[in-house]
Amino acid sequence: MKRTGIAGLGLAALLLAGAAAWWWQQADGNGEPEYRTAPIGRGDIVSTVSASGTINPVGSVSVGSQISGQLRQVLADFNDEVRAGQVLARIDPETFRHRLAQAEADLVATRAQVAVQQAQIEARRAELARIDVNLDESRRDLARKRDLAERGFISPAESEKAASLVRAQEQELSAGRAAIEVAIAQRRNTEAVVRQREAAVAAARVDLDRTVIRSPVDGVVIKRSVDAGQTVAASLQAPELFVIARNLRDMQVDTSIDETDIGRIEVGQKASFTVDAYPGRRFDGKVSQLRMAATNVQNVITYNVIVTFSNAEGLLLPGMTANVRIVSERREDVLTVPNAALRLRIAGLTDRAEAPMDAPAGQAAQAGDQGAQSAGQGARAQAGGGGSPPGSASERGRPGRLWLLEGGEPRAIEVRVGLGDGTSTEVAAPGLAEGQQVIVGVAPSGARGRRELRMFR
Repeated sequence: MKRTGIAGLGLAALLLAGAAAWWWQQADGNGEPEYRTAPIGRGDIVSTVSASGTINPVGSVSVGSQISGQLRQVLADFNDEVRAGQVLARIDPETFRHRLAQAEADLVATRAQVAVQQAQIEARRAELARIDVNLDESRRDLARKRDLAERGFISPAESEKAASLVRAQEQELSAGRAAIEVAIAQRRNTEAVVRQREAAVAAARVDLDRTVIRSPVDGVVIKRSVDAGQTVAASLQAPELFVIARNLRDMQVDTSIDETDIGRIEVGQKASFTVDAYPGRRFDGKVSQLRMAATNVQNVITYNVIVTFSNAEGLLLPGMTANVRIVSERREDVLTVPNAALRLRIAGLTDRAEAPMDAPAGQAAQAGDQGAQSAGQGARAQAGGGGSPPGSASERGRPGRLWLLEGGEPRAIEVRVGLGDGTSTEVAAPGLAEGQQVIVGVAPSGARGRRELRMFR
């Protein structure tokens, strides 16, 4: 009896398991597919380009020192508002005062040397005039003695002596003139040295004036790199002492845009951005500049795009990271559908919808029968494969396909794809209207039965 009871229980269990398996197969194979739908909407589509960037002043000036020395005073600090010409720091001027005094003394000495040389020239000219007078007198005496010698009143030796005196005075006159030319050249050389000394004095005065570091512009000190007592060295390049932002009320975001998106960017486009310091708050700006110089980092090409904005409240500070969205295109009052509706492919039905219109009747009928059979056995939804998303620049203007749910059955309709924002896409087609239900997904056939079975259990 026990064996008969155990066998009966085993047989009943097998029958129950077989019935459950048959019911599961029937529910999985013959159930109607469930379509997930969404209504066609109407509204605005905004296409944006996203990037991150850094907030900077529109203009900033690095204030340095053109001379080396020890800082005696630092008169400006972080966040100080300064005016053009305002003293920011002072370098110890003693060394430069001594250099100026030495240059001025050298100039005075050189000018005195010019005066001495000029006096010597005047003395030589006076001596030359005296020689010239004596030469005239000697020439007259020579003429008289030659006449007397010819008449026999004096000896020829006397006449020859007078001629020798004339020749000596002529040579002395030539030498005097040459000496004057040399003296004039020396004076000119010394005058050139005077001009050099004057330039040295001017340079020393400039260096002395440079010991006072002044602000070149109106603005705000956003960086101070030195302290009093520190030595600055300007041997190769001017060291940076301060950085002054011209204006913190008008600022900019320096962003890097990938080369694939740069064609969508134009000067004047609206932009918005957020910063971590003020979560949930959005700041508005506009594209003011697209810089043509590319940046190549590991073969990734980007371009610098400048977004300017008003910082009237003074909330945003230089160096903050901004997450920027640039509005590249906008469509208003258009029909929109979720991107999933354009990616949807229904097994069997999609193949039939894509069959050529001029296919032979037999092939078309066969395709229809196969599609109906596939739909009856179980509908499957597949998202579109890889490639550009609907509404992207490469897909815009191309034909697309939507599946409308009418009377519980899907119907394909060809549409023209427009602008997309990454979630929804603009579509247009004759007869398409707001509120129509488009299929965005299909639950596998029999899913309802499996849910009921789980509930039954």
